[in-house]
Amino acid sequence: MSLNNTTALPNLVVLISGSGSNLQALIKAIHTGRLAARITAVISNRADAYGLQRAAEADIPTAVLSHQDFASREAFDQALQQRIDTYQPDLVVLAGFMRILTPDFVRHYEGRMLNIHPSLLPLYKGIHTHRRVLEDGGHEHGVSVHFVTPELDGGPVIMQAKVPVLPSDTETSLAQRIQTQEHVIYPQVVKWFVEGRLKLANNQATLDGNALTRPIQHLSV
Repeated sequence: MSLNNTTALPNLVVLISGSGSNLQALIKAIHTGRLAARITAVISNRADAYGLQRAAEADIPTAVLSHQDFASREAFDQALQQRIDTYQPDLVVLAGFMRILTPDFVRHYEGRMLNIHPSLLPLYKGIHTHRRVLEDGGHEHGVSVHFVTPELDGGPVIMQAKVPVLPSDTETSLAQRIQTQEHVIYPQVVKWFVEGRLKLANNQATLDGNALTRPIQHLSV
C-alpha cells in the first residue's frame, strides 16, 4: 500500500512480547485522531503477552508465533516475515518485541521498521538498561526511537526523551517515568512516518528532507 494513497490508511503491524503499553499508546493515538493509520495485526512470540488482550479489546487481529517452535533463529524469522507480509504493512512497529532479529529479516524491512529502546542511545544498548544506569550512578536516563538496522539497537536515532535519575529511584520507579515518555514520542515518530515526512536513506534518518544529524529531543515535563 502506498503512503500517497489518500483513500486508504497506512497499515501498521505491531510486534510485541509483553504488556503492550506502547501498543496501547498507538491505539489511543489512532482513536483520538492524532495518528491517521490502522493497525492491521498484532503479532507476539509469547501466547501470554498481555498486549494480545489489548489488541483484542480494540478489535485488532492477533497472531502468536512462538520462537520455541522453531529450530533456529533464522527459521523463526522466516516464518515471522511470511506472516507479517500477509498484511502488506507500510510500517512494522517493534513495541517491546524481545527478540534479536536476523540481518536478512531486518534488511527485508529496511526503512520501514521502527523500534523503541529504553535508554539514550548509543548508551546502554541491550537489556536491563534501568538497572545498569542506576549501577553506574548515572544522573540522566531516557528513551530512544530509531530505525532498525542489522546492528543491535544501532540504527539511526530519530527522537529521544530524557528524564533525571533521582536519588530515590529504583528500577521500577525509573522505568515508570521512562514509560510515560515512551507513550508520547513513539506515536509522534510513527505519525511522521505515515505522513511521509520521515524516511531512511543511506543509513541516515531524514525528516522533511533534512538529515537528522542528532536525535530530536522531546522536552519532557
